[in-house]
Amino acid sequence: MGVCVEEVLQLPILKDAKVKTGLFQRRVDWISVIETPVENFVRDHEFVLSTGIGCKEDVDALEEYVKDVIYSRASVIAFAMGRYMYKIPDRILKLAEENQVVMVEIPWEVRFGDILQDVLRLLHQKKDKEQQYAEEIRQELVNCVLNGKGLQDIADILYHHTGIPNAVSDCNQQIRSTRNFDRYFIDVLNGRKQEQARLEGPSIVSDHPLSRSVDHFQIGRESCYQLTIQSNNKTQGYLLFKPKTTDMLTWFAFHILEHALTACALYFVKENAIEMTEIRLKENFLLNLAKQKTGVDKRMLSKASLLGYDLDKPYLCLTGVFEFVSSAEDDFLSFTHQDSTFHNQHYAIKKEVIYAGAVLGRTVMTTFDEQKMIIFLETDGIKSEEAANQFLDLVERRLHERVADIKTYWGISVHKEEMYAFHKSYEEAAIALSIGEQQYPEGGRTFFSDTRMNRLLMALSHKSEINDIVKETLKPLIDYDQKRQTELIHTFTVYNQHNCNVSQTARALNLHRQSLLHRLRNIEHLTGLSLLESDDLFLMELSVRLWLMKKVDI
Repeated sequence: MGVCVEEVLQLPILKDAKVKTGLFQRRVDWISVIETPVENFVRDHEFVLSTGIGCKEDVDALEEYVKDVIYSRASVIAFAMGRYMYKIPDRILKLAEENQVVMVEIPWEVRFGDILQDVLRLLHQKKDKEQQYAEEIRQELVNCVLNGKGLQDIADILYHHTGIPNAVSDCNQQIRSTRNFDRYFIDVLNGRKQEQARLEGPSIVSDHPLSRSVDHFQIGRESCYQLTIQSNNKTQGYLLFKPKTTDMLTWFAFHILEHALTACALYFVKENAIEMTEIRLKENFLLNLAKQKTGVDKRMLSKASLLGYDLDKPYLCLTGVFEFVSSAEDDFLSFTHQDSTFHNQHYAIKKEVIYAGAVLGRTVMTTFDEQKMIIFLETDGIKSEEAANQFLDLVERRLHERVADIKTYWGISVHKEEMYAFHKSYEEAAIALSIGEQQYPEGGRTFFSDTRMNRLLMALSHKSEINDIVKETLKPLIDYDQKRQTELIHTFTVYNQHNCNVSQTARALNLHRQSLLHRLRNIEHLTGLSLLESDDLFLMELSVRLWLMKKVDI
């Protein structure tokens, strides 16, 4: 908003006005009649009309009046000559020259009301043109996004219409586009320079509503400004701009900045929607690959290639679940809150998995089946277990760096050379995970190749006769443990793990040797079995394993 002083002085109503100072390049935003005292009645870039009535023949009073108007950042002071003033004193003109304020003499017979009317009409015409122009620019910026152009095009349009150097960054403050913006400022804001950017208080004097949302950064003696790009109450990025002077930040410039802000928000929303769609397509593809008997033929290879996957490589399959203790999940999510539009646990963990694959130089394909994570990790086919452990070591270390109270369970299956390789690998990894969750309460890794005994037990558990034998063997022990709050079954498990060595078992259970022997005799008495007989010992071990796997209800 505003017109230049020269344009105002060319109005017919001011044809007889005399400019007594230099015709400085100032703009006029408003016009008013102000006599002494000035106080706070004058605003920036105002055209001030005065008769000098309060300063008649008092040069000192006139000087104080002019100083007050200059201090108020007015652009023009126009005196009506002929009654209270007949000539502007030289020292007043010098004062105006020094402060680059235009001083004008107007004939007494020219009515202030006519001047006000014509200047206000000119300002309104200018404002209408600017609004129309701003609307055209708004449409240009919106079309820029709708037609598939990017943030650089938005930055170019903004610079073309305002002349203000600018840059756009994402929510991680990574610069995505720049137009004539000081590279040193970018490096400082991104932390690549030791110098710090200080957040200063408001320094823009404007009545445009957007000016109240501007952050002012001071780097050395230089300043730059920042607006936050938001949509759906989420921060999408930042619009940085660095005018040569604050005079460039006119009402019109703020209008264009506001439209650029909207265009950037629209771009990020569109980008996020595309990203979300791509993520969903990829995750659904991998989920179907894992859970359905899908052969890897030419059609499947082509579809995978479109999504950025190469199914010709050998992959091992890992399935995992994660348990957060107490408020650890909230801590983990708060750490990742600025990382993406998709602020959720799955996305945060997925980022760490992809990072680990990139560090190791291995292709990673990952998706989630409800709370279970499915990973296909590229392997050389020879040292699959070593590759899996190396990969999981890195993932778990990074997860524990973010939050200590997290338990991870993994089931792992090596690469399969068969028709439904991905489906078969996933089924095996899922079985290994299920077994591992029962065996390792504090979390752990289970390779399918190490679960032969458990799978054998699972197969046996489907026999009703086996279930009856397990119930008959263990029910007295379970009832006794529940009634007396003892741990006879746990005692037997530790005893069996230590190959029936009484001394080692006592140390492991932190029991006195005689106390352990008493428990073992109780077990024999309640079950009618002898722990010294190999057949009885095998029956006890088989029954306990099946019961601990929750395959037999007692």
